[in-house]
Amino acid sequence: MKLAVYQIDAFAEKPFEGNPAAVCPLEFWLPDTVMQMIAEENNLSETAFFVPTEAGFYIRWFTPTVEVDLCGHATMAAAYVLFESLGYEQDSIAFESRSGLLRVSRAGELLVLDFPAQPATACETPAEILHAFGIEPVACLKAEDYLVVFEDEEDVLSAEPRLEQLRKLDGRGVIITAPSEKYDFVVRFFAPKYGLNEDPVTGSAYTQLVPYWAERLGLHKFRARQLSSRGGDVICVADGNRVAIAGKAVKYMQGEIEI
Repeated sequence: MKLAVYQIDAFAEKPFEGNPAAVCPLEFWLPDTVMQMIAEENNLSETAFFVPTEAGFYIRWFTPTVEVDLCGHATMAAAYVLFESLGYEQDSIAFESRSGLLRVSRAGELLVLDFPAQPATACETPAEILHAFGIEPVACLKAEDYLVVFEDEEDVLSAEPRLEQLRKLDGRGVIITAPSEKYDFVVRFFAPKYGLNEDPVTGSAYTQLVPYWAERLGLHKFRARQLSSRGGDVICVADGNRVAIAGKAVKYMQGEIEI
């Protein structure tokens, strides 16, 4: 069997920026074990698979080690493939998923994700987070991930967490964030338990970040920067119980898998 595969840099102005994702369009689902092996072989933070449905498409995402419930950058990558390589002519794509209905639309050069907001709840800072970062955060909250708020941008930029401590936590991963002079806020994301020591740009994290910063800053639109080594700019808008997450994407590679 031969399968098309694309590698797309999401939240990127040009190749080698943002977050790379593999995309495999399918006519029907492969066995879960096969999709997991493809994701492991791709060895990227996420591989997205989608199949057509009556309403649009159903999408699933796999890290090299596990299937996840929600992924932003790989959804953007899948939409880019549909728009730019597979001749999808409408301006909005509906993806069904384990996290409900997701939409991706075109707005000029931007791709805009319409995702459910995931407001985080304040919690006591786990000892593992304190040991991992060696600094007391301004606040700690929890939704799908721990959301750890530091005092300033340098705390986020210079963080070198002890990943073995983060692996002990429940939940998916740890978002660290702080206010910024150039942007509204900056971010980094760590999920070593899921095979992602540090994710370059984490679209789904903004479903948790936007509700926090909207309440703190009294704003509804934000410019954010993820401070990974590759880096990426993200435009976000709070819209009730939804969050719009926008950025650019570029194709790095197109090929074929033989299994």
